[in-house]
Amino acid sequence: MTDTPVSEMSFEDALRELEAVVSKLERGEVPLEESITLYERGAELKKRCESKLKEAEEKVAQITLGSDGKPTGTTPAQDM
Repeated sequence: MTDTPVSEMSFEDALRELEAVVSKLERGEVPLEESITLYERGAELKKRCESKLKEAEEKVAQITLGSDGKPTGTTPAQDM
């Protein structure tokens, strides 16, 4: 685990750490208290990944297409 606050992590960093947390928990080689801490960190990381994915989906949804089907620009989110 890193000391980086979850709120400052990129999607890739959060996913990488989440995979490491899951791996440790699945092996069952950590004491109960550490398992609880890992689980809590994993929950935060999962939430961060979901948030970053939602942001990306919203950006993709804002792309507008012209009559030829090619991207012509973006539409502000509030106009959707």
